[in-house]
Amino acid sequence: MEPYIPDTLPLETIDWIAHIPHIGKANAALARYDGILQGIVNPHILLSPMATREAVLSSRIEGTQASLEDVLQYEADSKAHLTPEKHEDIQEILNYRTAMNTAVDYLQKRPLCTNMIRDLHRILLTSARGKDREPGEIRRTQNYIAPPGTPIEGATFVPPAPPLITDALSNWEMYLHSEEKDLLVQLAILKAQFELIHPFRDGNGRIGRMLVPLILYSKKMLSNPMFYISAYLERNRDEYYERLLAISRDGNWNGWISFFLRAIVEQAEENSQKATQIMGLYDDMKQKVPEITRSKYSIQAIDAIFSRPIFRPVDFVEYSEIPTRSAQRMIGELQNAGVLEVLHERRGRRPAIYVFPRLIAISGGWR
Repeated sequence: MEPYIPDTLPLETIDWIAHIPHIGKANAALARYDGILQGIVNPHILLSPMATREAVLSSRIEGTQASLEDVLQYEADSKAHLTPEKHEDIQEILNYRTAMNTAVDYLQKRPLCTNMIRDLHRILLTSARGKDREPGEIRRTQNYIAPPGTPIEGATFVPPAPPLITDALSNWEMYLHSEEKDLLVQLAILKAQFELIHPFRDGNGRIGRMLVPLILYSKKMLSNPMFYISAYLERNRDEYYERLLAISRDGNWNGWISFFLRAIVEQAEENSQKATQIMGLYDDMKQKVPEITRSKYSIQAIDAIFSRPIFRPVDFVEYSEIPTRSAQRMIGELQNAGVLEVLHERRGRRPAIYVFPRLIAISGGWR
């Protein structure tokens, strides 16, 4: 199999008329979701578990096994015994989340560009799987996608040869900053083209999925870069890969664009539902927690359990900034009222770990 030669962007083969129904639905669904986002006072707190779940699912597409609950438990107790494989999985997920947060800070100062993506890739692979595969560096060797042990002749996909990568990325970046008839179609093309260029030795799929909310945010289609597409792609993993492969094999960009627009519609609706449920839970807690605790620190306590729904008492004190004795009393009262549950009992010097199960359940990570 010969290395893939990327198409030059913009494409001339888009069947715009065929895509009109999907374009309308996708833009409407995304606008509804952004309307919900704009109504959330502090989305970075309320949607924190959703952001972590996105990191979990994007990494799972690449083969990790850690769950949302595993990651949150690890953050509450990083000294807990884990297999080396589970620790690697969790580190990879935490790196994904760190890279996303870093990207958001970057975008306050400068536009999205290839150099920024290289920085994100460096963060993604630090101290995790792929750390020996030149993090942040554009590949200088030919790689290919195939089952382990398969020679290049049996590859499913052979990315572009290294000498083509720089020009392909330059064309990709020019298209990123150009105008297109529809931004979501442009996003579909940008995501697929990046993964087909395959500029890094590892981590291309995760970076490609990370680009979805970052591009939506940078093009002002979202007020916050909180769009979680990996759940749909993970559920439809076979079609996801087949649609990408059909571009390189058959030149079928329109099949990919249709698939991606459908993903936007379904994921925007799911994200809207979950965000609405989380807002409803927050409003419920704003009524219940003051009644349960009779404390002036109620809102601080609520924000703390939303931002860290699995925690040790010392974490609760730190994140809520509530005095220690008041915080410990409030944890006990919230446990007795059924708002919190004990995930792990205290053992010797190891403190108890508590969980806010209703929030984890909405986020999709509670057993």
